[in-house]
Amino acid sequence: MWLAHGVNYQRMNVLITGGAGYVGTELLAKLALNKQINKITIYDNLSKGHRSLFLEKKSSFLSKIVFVHGEILDSRLLKKQLTDTDVLIHLAAMVTTPFANTDPHFFEQVNHWGTAEVVYAAEESGVSKLIYLSSTAVYGTGTDLADESILPLPQTYYGISKLRGETHVNRLMEKKNSIILRGGNIYGFSKSMRFDAVINKFMFDAHFTNRIQIFGNGKQTRAFIHVEHLVNTIEQCVLKEVPTGTYNLVDKNLQILEILDALKELYPDLEFIYANQHMKLRELNVSLESKLFESITRFTSTSLSDELQVFKSQFAF
Repeated sequence: MWLAHGVNYQRMNVLITGGAGYVGTELLAKLALNKQINKITIYDNLSKGHRSLFLEKKSSFLSKIVFVHGEILDSRLLKKQLTDTDVLIHLAAMVTTPFANTDPHFFEQVNHWGTAEVVYAAEESGVSKLIYLSSTAVYGTGTDLADESILPLPQTYYGISKLRGETHVNRLMEKKNSIILRGGNIYGFSKSMRFDAVINKFMFDAHFTNRIQIFGNGKQTRAFIHVEHLVNTIEQCVLKEVPTGTYNLVDKNLQILEILDALKELYPDLEFIYANQHMKLRELNVSLESKLFESITRFTSTSLSDELQVFKSQFAF
């Protein structure tokens, strides 16, 4: 047994807020197989309706999983669950697409004040490491390449709420090992799918309706991260020594038209419907470089075409 930053890296107890969701379900499957993990607590209010977590085939590793139905704003319950937690992974969030600009109250309530409660609970517990999944939406929009050195300037309610959540984690950085991961637009297959994310939605529509609707002229660029790469990175942040800090996590910067080209390879007869082509939509380019990869192994990027082929194979028919 050896210790770093107070974390027992041999037999750890981990709590994941939002653990029943899109990213959490895949992360759980990954961590549950790791012998260094002693117990995993899934803390989720199930507001997104995900239930696939509870339908896994019986397996020996499931004995280390505990489910708690709870709200991140319920500080009393959250503190109780953190009593024996070594690493806290905060995924719970009000999420739509990174460019959405609706429901300001809900974004503020969950992403800002919910994160504040998570940080307060971590501060008063024995938690030694906090990993917070933020978003590249904090950078706002622009054609210039955003890297970890530039000042965030969010322009959507979602981005603003995620940045405000970061301010609370920043305060904790003075006391505990705290890692902020600014992830790009997440895509890829998960047992708890999100089909509102752009690539996932395109895949569903292409496969089952053979038709895709595109807003704008398709030339806008967005930053993306495959869910598998995100999960592998979080797992390494749990298991390895990673300096306290804020890191970007992006796999690709893609124009919408590039995504359509990859889809046409899979679905040659795919129809495209353009809406509001004259509108200039928000775009964001984020540097693929990150100081994070000085401490962990960088994932190997694969082509979007190959990833979508794998995605396609997951559909039931």
